[in-house]
Amino acid sequence: MAVAQARQHAPGLLSIGQVLARLQEDFADLTPSKLRFLEEQGLVAPERTRSGYRKFSQDHIERIRLILTLQRDHYLPLKVIAEVLEELDAGRDPIIPGAAPRSASTILAPRRVLSSDELRRLTGATARFIGEAIAAGLLPAAEVFPHDAVAQVTALMKLAEQGITPRHLRPLRVAAEREAELIAHAVSTRGVKAGSPEAIESSLDLAGHLDTVRSGVLRRRFGAG
Repeated sequence: MAVAQARQHAPGLLSIGQVLARLQEDFADLTPSKLRFLEEQGLVAPERTRSGYRKFSQDHIERIRLILTLQRDHYLPLKVIAEVLEELDAGRDPIIPGAAPRSASTILAPRRVLSSDELRRLTGATARFIGEAIAAGLLPAAEVFPHDAVAQVTALMKLAEQGITPRHLRPLRVAAEREAELIAHAVSTRGVKAGSPEAIESSLDLAGHLDTVRSGVLRRRFGAG
């Protein structure tokens, strides 16, 4: 208790409003209720003042950034994110499930966006190839791209080497959109408010189950199941 009381006056501790100001540029849907939800799930433990107000350190902010990135960019449910955090807390640098060889430390690095030129330089893709990926709906039609677009373009290029071009992947994008609609409908029928932390977590959990089913179908199709 004495340690907690001492830390509440430590320099650099931020209020919920200040945390939102720092993170909402990258995570526009972040709200005070979502921060409280993450705390309720045991994923982040902010300090408390004597009056009960939450105070966050820079370490807390980076932890929240990691959690939100794993949710949004890697579609991981909270139970898997908790396992990643447990590894980090034990001093290890876990590989992100489904995103090898990317590790947690690479996500904790400052997040930035890439111009089209930077994306081409980092991947070796041509402007035409990037345009084809955008036309197929596999990349956003934007002036800048999130840093994880590097992994997406790299994967698309490897597929293209085997004759599977972005144009061939249009059905995959359509199927993904239909799955998203299916998930949204399933969540809405349970009376969960759209956009709430509970809805996001439920959606990611269902997406994980669909991935498992899809992988099983593919393995059996290839005689590996």
